[in-house]
Formats: sequence, structure tokens, C-alpha cells
Amino acid sequence: MSDARVNLVGLGRDALAAEMAAFGAAPFRARQLWHWVYHRGAIDFAAMTSLAKGFRDELAARYTLSRPEISRALASADGTRKWLLRFADGHEAETVHIPETDRGTLCVSSQVGCTLNCTFCHTGTQRLVRNLTALEIVGQVMLARDALGEWPSPREDRQVTNIVMMGMGEPLYNFDNVAAALKIVMDHEGLAISRRKITLSTAGVVPMIARCGGELGVNLAISLHAVTDELRDRLVPLNRKYPIAELLAACRAYPGSSNARRITFEYVMLNGINDSPAEARELVRLLDGIPAKVNLIPFNPWPGSPYECSSDRAIAAFSDIVFQAGYSAPVRTPRGRDILAACGQLKSDSIRARRAEPAAATA
Repeated sequence: MSDARVNLVGLGRDALAAEMAAFGAAPFRARQLWHWVYHRGAIDFAAMTSLAKGFRDELAARYTLSRPEISRALASADGTRKWLLRFADGHEAETVHIPETDRGTLCVSSQVGCTLNCTFCHTGTQRLVRNLTALEIVGQVMLARDALGEWPSPREDRQVTNIVMMGMGEPLYNFDNVAAALKIVMDHEGLAISRRKITLSTAGVVPMIARCGGELGVNLAISLHAVTDELRDRLVPLNRKYPIAELLAACRAYPGSSNARRITFEYVMLNGINDSPAEARELVRLLDGIPAKVNLIPFNPWPGSPYECSSDRAIAAFSDIVFQAGYSAPVRTPRGRDILAACGQLKSDSIRARRAEPAAATA
């Protein structure tokens, strides 16, 4: 039997205030609930000890504080963790936590499946099922904090310091829900992750780029992967609708971009496809005038993939050319490859297919 109660997780400040007003509660109750839900991570109204017991009982009868369900969890040898999450309708998506010495990055999904069909990406082989709701997006961050024991929202020594909208799906094709979720994540009295620690990655939905910068002000990453329209049309089919020239014009106009806040251009290195010195030089030419850095991504293989990763020598030569032109061009260290958690490997049926045991330290 389904739970008819309303879930308060995923409601922003205005929506939570409106819900409490409709419930007949005083305005200050919304502020109390915000603190318990998003700062303390409460999953049970009984834990809200600053609220009268009778009021807690009334809330519990009408509302719930549900997270997505962990369907499967994996831990990589390098410390990366991946959760396959099941939502109320039975659909699933993946979330990945990547710990590093100076940060912890959470890779968050925005859709079940993907509509873009990028040929080098495992997610692109799965059809788009639907957009995730704000509840399901912010729920990924809250579930990670549950699993990592990170409540109340810490000010220091965080395990989740950065958020990247680089999981399953194209976030700019689900902007309203992504924006609603990120506003909760950025709220200084809630999850309290600074917009400067949040990056949204897009394959290039040009009309939405300015809106993203204007409304959210988060860091922008562009999945570029090619320097000619002919090749990018094949690798990133969205390019047929928004070609490189239009995409780069939107990047040049991105609100808030500067040398202090550069746009990241992601470039997956595919052996013999896009990794020549000539293409590195053309990339430099294309980026002229854009406050930019280039993130070179060694291709992460997945079952049935038609590509191979560029050689270390080719990647190093490509990086040197871009770096010598004045752009930062680090080579991303693959993380979580052994559990298909690396860039381009996410797919909602991948964990079950590998028959792995659940990670020991999950919520």
C-alpha cells in the first residue's frame, strides 16, 4: 500500500512555508522544519526535540521525510563509492562519491537515463525514462550525507565539499528541478554548500546556459570532446542542434565567468579519434578569449564500447600543447573504474549486472 503522506524533502523555503500555512501551523514552524530537515538531516519527526510532541505527532500523520532507497552500493579499491538509488516509482539512477585528500566530490544525476546518446558514454546507451524531481536530486546529496555520517551540516572537515551535476542525464534539460534542488543545497542555513563548489556540466543546451549563470551562478563545465562540427556531430549528437560556434558564443557570455572563475571544457581522449596535436592546437584557437581551463579525461571503457583510450604519450602531448598556450590542462585521474563509477560509465542497471556485494558502510 502506497504512503499517501506528503514528503517534505525537496521543498524549498517558499514551498515549505506554503505547506505549513496550509497545514495551519504558525510561520516560524517552517523555519524550524527547515533546520531539522536540511541542517540536521532528520529522517523522523520524533527526533525534532525543539517541537512539541503533539505537533510532531500531527506532522508524522500527514508528512514524511523519505530519501531515495539504496538498491545497491559498491565501494571501489580507490575509495570511490557508488549508490544505485531506487525512487518511489521503481526507476533508478546512480550517485557517486569521490574522496580526495583536500575535497570530497559528489557526482549527482538529473535524469533517469539520458536523451543525448553521446556515443562514448555508457549512460547514452540507455533511453531517457524521465526527469528527476527536486526531491530526487537533493535526496542524493542527503543520502550521501547519511551514508557518510555527515549530519548536522559540518562547517569543516567535510566529506562532501563539492557537487558536480555530471551524473546521469543532461541537467539543462531538467533545469527547473535542478535549480530548485541546488538552491536548497546552497542555502547557508541548510546543506550549506557554496555555489563556488558546485559545477553543472552540460553537453551544450545553448538557450539554457545564460539562465543557468543568471539564476544559479554555479561553475559551468562544457562536454566538448571535439574541435570540428563534423566530429562532434558524431560524438555529441546535440551538436547538430547547437554547433560549436553557438556553444562557444554562449560560453563567452556566461554570467560571472572570469579568470578567477573559469569555464571548464571537458575533453574525453579517444585513441585516433580526437587526440592529435593538430586538434590540440585547434582547441586552443577555439578557446581564445574565453576564461577557460581544459579537463582531459582518459576514456573509461564500458562493456561493448566502440572506443579505446588514447595512449599516455598522446594525452601528454595534447596536454602540453594546451598548457603552453596558457590554459590549465590537467589529466583527470580515473576513479572508480572497477565499479563502473568513472566518468562516462554510469548506467542504472550496471551495478546489478556486476553482481557485487553491497558496500559495508552504507546507511
